[in-house]
Amino acid sequence: MTGREPKKHNDLYFLCSLIEYMARTTKNRNRVIVNALGEERLTKIYRLADVYHSDNIARVADDFINECQIENDCFDITDVKYSVPTYRDIAKVYKRLIIKVSQDKPRLYIKTLITVYNSWIADKIDDYNSSFYYDSPDCIYQSYLAGKAL
Repeated sequence: MTGREPKKHNDLYFLCSLIEYMARTTKNRNRVIVNALGEERLTKIYRLADVYHSDNIARVADDFINECQIENDCFDITDVKYSVPTYRDIAKVYKRLIIKVSQDKPRLYIKTLITVYNSWIADKIDDYNSSFYYDSPDCIYQSYLAGKAL
């Protein structure tokens, strides 16, 4: 065992990172970005993640923000009591949840991603005044299945 993450997991991680980066750049909730990108673009980004990953994430984000005509909003993640987790930290939370919900079937990742980001749990994960995003991946998964924070 090499300890390396499977390529499809890394590609999903990049996609979740890009979504979080775009949301923070435009001060939108993640679901706004996911819905603006749509299933077709999300699939394209996922399939070409290794190419996009080799570029500057700010430039890649700007390209998709402009292409999708995503407007700036007022969702301010910095209005919190404690330090804000990095966009990469939050991307890991979403990636792990998507992998568990899809039962690690890469062909289901995009549909699962859309469902997860549009569910109640996205608001819990994105509430940085709580510690929910910091809970164990299994607790977050079990909460998702239960339909409430456990």
